[in-house]
Amino acid sequence: MDKFPMNLLAEWNYHRAPLHRGYTRKYLVVDLGKGDGQYSHTIHDIDGDMIDTFTGGRGFGLRILWDSVNPQSRWDSPENALVISGGPICGITQYPGTGKTYTVFLSPLTEQTYNSNAGGYFGPYLKASGFDALAVTGKCPEDVVVSIDGDEGKIRIYAAPTDERNAYDVTEALHGHFAKNEDDKTSISAVTAGRAAEHSWWGALNVSFYDPRRKVARLKQAGRGGGGTVLRDKGILALVVRKSGFTGTENDPADLATLQKVGTKLHREIRNNDDTQCIMRTTGTTHLNKIMNDYDILPVNNFKFGRSEAIGAITPEEYKKLFTQGYADGCWYGCSMACAKTVDGFVLRTGPDKGKKVTVDGPEYETAASLGPNVGIFDPLWTIETNYYADHYALDTISLGTGLAFVCECYELGLLTKEHTNGLDLRFGAGDQIMELIHRMMDGRDDFALAVGKGIRKMKDIFAERYGADREIMEQIGMEGQGLEVSQYRCQESVAQWGGYFLTLKGPQHDEAWVIFMDMVNKQIPTFEDKAEALFYFPNFRLWFSLVGVCKLPWNDVEPSDNRLRYKGIEAAKVPEHVQNYLDIYEAVTGKPLSREGMILQSERVYNYERIFNYRMGKGTRKEHNIPDRALGPVFPDEWNVRKEYFEKKLEEAGINGEGLSVEEKISRLQAHRRGEWEKLVDAVYARRGWDSNGVPTRKTVERLGLDSPEVLELLEPYWRSGERA
Repeated sequence: MDKFPMNLLAEWNYHRAPLHRGYTRKYLVVDLGKGDGQYSHTIHDIDGDMIDTFTGGRGFGLRILWDSVNPQSRWDSPENALVISGGPICGITQYPGTGKTYTVFLSPLTEQTYNSNAGGYFGPYLKASGFDALAVTGKCPEDVVVSIDGDEGKIRIYAAPTDERNAYDVTEALHGHFAKNEDDKTSISAVTAGRAAEHSWWGALNVSFYDPRRKVARLKQAGRGGGGTVLRDKGILALVVRKSGFTGTENDPADLATLQKVGTKLHREIRNNDDTQCIMRTTGTTHLNKIMNDYDILPVNNFKFGRSEAIGAITPEEYKKLFTQGYADGCWYGCSMACAKTVDGFVLRTGPDKGKKVTVDGPEYETAASLGPNVGIFDPLWTIETNYYADHYALDTISLGTGLAFVCECYELGLLTKEHTNGLDLRFGAGDQIMELIHRMMDGRDDFALAVGKGIRKMKDIFAERYGADREIMEQIGMEGQGLEVSQYRCQESVAQWGGYFLTLKGPQHDEAWVIFMDMVNKQIPTFEDKAEALFYFPNFRLWFSLVGVCKLPWNDVEPSDNRLRYKGIEAAKVPEHVQNYLDIYEAVTGKPLSREGMILQSERVYNYERIFNYRMGKGTRKEHNIPDRALGPVFPDEWNVRKEYFEKKLEEAGINGEGLSVEEKISRLQAHRRGEWEKLVDAVYARRGWDSNGVPTRKTVERLGLDSPEVLELLEPYWRSGERA
C-alpha cells in the first residue's frame, strides 16, 4: 500500500467453514483489546436455536451484540461491537438485490441499538470466507486494518498509520494492496469511514465494490446511526475481506433451478416494466423528486414546505442527463435493477480535492432531497459535490442534510448569528457557506462545526447553553426522533406515517414503514386500527429483508404489470407475487418451506427482541417515542399561509371553529388536536404489537414469540411485577 505501509501486528490461521444452504454456522469475533496491544480472535458456532430465533443478518447482529455489551455500555465503550452479517439469501446472484449487509452496534446518536444496511461485496465475501457474521470489539491506540483472507484462511491485523483517512483514498489503496493484479481487485471489499467520522456522530460506513469498467472502487453506505463513528473510535481504519473466484452458488442452495426460474421472472419484469414505472435503471431513486413535490411531501427548508416552484431544476430528467447511462449499475452481481447510478468525470469545485476528476456514487433520492431542497438548494451539481464529500469524509447524507436544514432555520430565526457560526452566513440556499461548513466538519478544528456534527438532539443542548438559543422553538423545528434525524419525506398530513417515523425501533428512518401514500393519498387505512395494522405488517415485512440479506427495491419499485388489477388496496401495496418470490427463494436456498405468516413471525421475534434490547439499555419505552411539532403540522404563519385554504379545512374537519382566531392561534389549536391524534395512534400501535401502554412487550407476547430466555425474563420480570398492563 503506497500511501501507508502496513505492519503486521497479529495473524491467525483458520479453517474455512463450508457454506451449506445459506449458512456457514460460524461467526468470528476479533477483539482489539483495551489499548494494550493484546489482540485476539474467537470463532463461535451458530446452532439451530440461534437460526430458528434470529434467522440471520440483523438478527444475528443483535444476538451477538447482546452478548458483548451490558446495560452500562455506551457507544464508545470498548465492549461495544460492530457486527456485520448478511443472512442466508445474501450472496446469491440469481435474483436481483441479494448482496445486502447489515451492521449492528450501539449508536452515539440514539444511545441504543442501531442497524444500518449497505450494498457492496463485503457481506457475500464474508460468508464465502467462512463466517455468517463478523464482530469487532475493543479499541486500538493506533489505526489498524483487520483483514480476512478467505482464499488463504488467514485473519490478520495490520498497523496502518496514515494521514490519508478519507474513504476514497483509503479504499483505493486497499484494493490496490490486497489484490494480486487489476482483475483481482473485484475480489476485495473494504469497510471504511473518514476523517469527519472522527469528530461527528453522523459517521457513515462505506462498503466497497470494484467496478472493472470504470476501474474504480465504488462505495455504498451503511450511513445511518453513526457506525462510522464507532469504527473510528475503535481505531479501525478499515475492515477488509478477500475472496476470489466467486460463482454465485457458494450458498450451496437446496434448489438452484428454482432460484434461476424465479430470478429470470423478475429480470423480465424489470426489463419490461421499469421504463414505465420507476425508471430505476436510468435515474435510480431520484425519480422520487418530482413525485414527492407533486404530493407536497418533498422536504423544503427544514420540512417547512412540501413543494417548490424550483423543482424543474432537480427532476429525474435533469439527473438523467448527469448520470452515466448504459452501465450495469448493480451493487452486487446479478442485479438488473441497476439503480446504483453514478456521475462519472465530475470535476470538484471546492475542498481539498478541488480540480480533481472523480466518479460520484449517486445521489440517491434521500441525498438529492436532504442536500438539496431541504437546505433550500436546487442545483444538482452542488448536491453531487456534497454527495462526494459526504461519502469521502464519511458523513451520513440523510442526517447531514436534515441537520444542516435545522441549522439554516435556526440562523434565519436569529437563534444563531455569524459570531456563533464563526463567520458563516448559513441561510437556506447559501450553497458556498453550507459547503464550507461541511469541509470544516472534516478537520475537527472549528467549534461550531463540531457542535453541528453531534446531531440535532445534541445541537439543541449546545445552542441553548452556549448561545442562548430558544429551546422551545428548537424543540418545535428540530426534526429528530430518539436522537436520529428524520429521513426525507414530509409526514405532516399522514397520521400513519407519524408512526412510520416516530414509533420505530431506531428512529425516523424510512426503511421501517413508508405508508404515506396508502394513508394520505389513497385513503386505504382510515381508522386507527387500520393504521395500527399497517404499522404492524409493514415494519415486520420490511425487517425480514434485513434478516436474510436482500434489498427492498426489487420488492415494490418494480411490480408485475397486473398487480393493481389483480389486487386492491393494501393487498396491492404488499405486491403479493413478489412476496411469494421471496418465500420461494428462501426455500430454494435453505431447503425450509416458509409461509407468509412464518415470514412475519421470523421478523416479529427480532422486532420484539430489539425492543427488549433497547429497554435493557435504558430506552425502549413510550417516552422515547417523541415527535416534534414540525412533523405534526405548521409551526409558523408562513407555513400555514402557503396552504391557507387546505389548513382551514383541516381545522374545520377537526371540529375547531377558527372564526376570529389569529393564524398563530389556529396553528396552536391544530397542533393540540394533532397531538391528541398522535396519542391515540400510539395506543393503537402498541396494542397491535403486543406491547403495554408504556411500549414494552407484554409477558404474553414474549412467551408467544419464544423470547422467554432466562436473560430476558431476568430483565423484564421486575417490570412486569411492578404492574404491567397485559
